Amino acid sequence: MSDYAQFIAGKHATTPDSGFSRRVDPDSILFPFQRQLVEWAWLKGRAALFADTGLGKTPMQLTWADGVVNETGRPVLILGPLAVVRQTEAEAVKFGIDGVAVVRDSLSANRIQVCNFEMAKHLDFSAYAGVVIDESSILKNAFGRYRRQLIEWCADVPYRLACSATPSPNDHTELGNHSEWLSVMDHAVMKARWFLNDLGDTVQPWRLKRHAVDDFWRWVATWARCVSKPSDVGDYDDSRYDLPPLRIEQHVVSVDIVKDAPDGMLFRVPEMSATSIHREKRRTLDARVRMMVDLVNREPDEPWVIWCETNDEQDAAVAAIPGIIDVRGSMTPSQKADGLLAFAQDGGCIVTKPKIAGMGLNWQHSARAVFLGGSYSFEQFYQALRRQYRFGQPREVHAHVIMASTERRIWQAIHRKAGHHERMRVAMLEASRKAAREYTSRLGYQPSHLAPVPLWLRSLTTLGEK
Repeated sequence: MSDYAQFIAGKHATTPDSGFSRRVDPDSILFPFQRQLVEWAWLKGRAALFADTGLGKTPMQLTWADGVVNETGRPVLILGPLAVVRQTEAEAVKFGIDGVAVVRDSLSANRIQVCNFEMAKHLDFSAYAGVVIDESSILKNAFGRYRRQLIEWCADVPYRLACSATPSPNDHTELGNHSEWLSVMDHAVMKARWFLNDLGDTVQPWRLKRHAVDDFWRWVATWARCVSKPSDVGDYDDSRYDLPPLRIEQHVVSVDIVKDAPDGMLFRVPEMSATSIHREKRRTLDARVRMMVDLVNREPDEPWVIWCETNDEQDAAVAAIPGIIDVRGSMTPSQKADGLLAFAQDGGCIVTKPKIAGMGLNWQHSARAVFLGGSYSFEQFYQALRRQYRFGQPREVHAHVIMASTERRIWQAIHRKAGHHERMRVAMLEASRKAAREYTSRLGYQPSHLAPVPLWLRSLTTLGEK
């Protein structure tokens, strides 16, 4: 039976180490759990860190990049959203990591070069020993342009690190896209090995085979770490990472469902298509904006974040709140970055969309948000909320969701997706905890200093040699 158990264990998919063994500088400002994650990522060579918002992905990826430069003597590239690029450069100064600069091409002599995704096409990836993708959920779309390009550009880069607060909760194949970018396993092979195409599930059409659940997460933990708090990594203190309360309030605006009812129908029953949803949003735009203004005026001294889905909503918010910072897609990259940094530094009110500012930004100075409508994207809602509700936030966060009564089904869909997200998160965390414990036990005793050999012991050794 023991031989059979070994035979079965040998069937598990594994990811061999392809990196190097290195210790984080003892004088580093990283916390112990962050040091362990960085050292593990160095050892793997190509790895993913799914660390929740506020757990320090930026200092960890900067430290990882610095170690790769020291090991190879070649520069490392950090790719991220436009809004995060300048923030990464500024935090490098804060964390004492030298030679970090935002670049637009590969001619820079800086050790660690930071560039936004839109400018990546101008870079020569063969110049880099390592690449970090900050906010790696950009790999989500299996057929997306950035996913295909990043896999192709980075195929020959020896060291790679993907960093994200969370992979998509509704699409397990995003993990396959990560593993493909890391050259661990092609996403199509992953689906064939562990998944079934469940056409009856409209939220999660690809589902794990029931007998393959544990084996799948065991495999993910060989190349990724999912962390929601320090104790997920080992015996570390979580007290510094207790989140304050979160209050999410739903505000419903009534809609006249009799008006514009089809011939022969008493009521109008909106479809849940994108066209129908936007039509319903236009019907209640004025009422939703009035409610938003009322909420902001109740606490005028608070920095407010107004999240919108459409240009009409954004235009209405700008017209309704004097002096609001407006950041939208039609702006130049520099204008967007200036607006986002202005809110981070000076406060006030800002209106923007989750797809523009919903990733990577640290807005703990603000604890008030308004979502000026519903969205089917749980990921965008989650990430936008996490700009404020993150570790380091000292106050209770209030998030107000304003929607039409005909949009309730969107809110219900978000809650269903939240359930999928929570189940996926729990499974990833448990697999990561187990893998982290095994990794720590393999390390064994790690001396923190060199002790001199006593004189009497050296004398005995000399006598033995004689």
